[in-house]
Amino acid sequence: MHRHIDQWYSPSLHKNMEIVEYGHFGFALLLLPTAAADYLEYERFLLIDFIKPFIEAGKLKVYSINSINSESWLNNKMEGRHKAIRHQQFNQYVYEEVAPYIRSRTSQETQIITCGASFGALHAANLFFKRPNIINGCIAMSGLYDLSQYTKGYWDDDVYFNSPMHYLQDLNDNWHLSQIRSSGHIHIMTGSGDYEDPNGSRYLSSLLNHKGIPHDLDVWGHDIHHDWPTWRAMLPYLLETKF
Repeated sequence: MHRHIDQWYSPSLHKNMEIVEYGHFGFALLLLPTAAADYLEYERFLLIDFIKPFIEAGKLKVYSINSINSESWLNNKMEGRHKAIRHQQFNQYVYEEVAPYIRSRTSQETQIITCGASFGALHAANLFFKRPNIINGCIAMSGLYDLSQYTKGYWDDDVYFNSPMHYLQDLNDNWHLSQIRSSGHIHIMTGSGDYEDPNGSRYLSSLLNHKGIPHDLDVWGHDIHHDWPTWRAMLPYLLETKF
């Protein structure tokens, strides 16, 4: 399997950022780390091995990037405002640097689908819902979509506009909604076992239904826990059945 690591100094984040690419063909799957991990997390925890048959078959080309959550919401030493600023810079990095990089290595027409588990699920969903003209869909596994769950009481406009459960309620722009509705690839998955919160996914699904946004909600059983075996089962199943 083709594997290529690249890096550059990010003007958005003011630091060096790595990215790894797997495969040659297919739509682009952009992986967001689960919490404060790096761009090789999904490889270390064997998820790449579990989706390798789809990569080698040319169904998808996978990219994975670093998290900066340890420099924002998961950093207990930072003030809330600075955390929000860093989150916005991460969004800018994805939209203005990562997405153009992916399309330079694929094509301008290549669909980019974000994907993440746990905190990565919130990022995956948020990046798509905010800019559906750049990101074309999302796969969100075991997520919570209310950013205030992570902000320890801090609230400002940047929290609101990165919290899908909040800004989607008030989203009435027809062009923006039409872009989201036309995706065809909004997939929300969760287990019901230890440390899972299926209601987080159900709440997002109900909001999408209210807005007339087609999507899949897949709630797995009480034996499905918030851990890597779950995500190693979910993502291959989704790639086989929905793409």
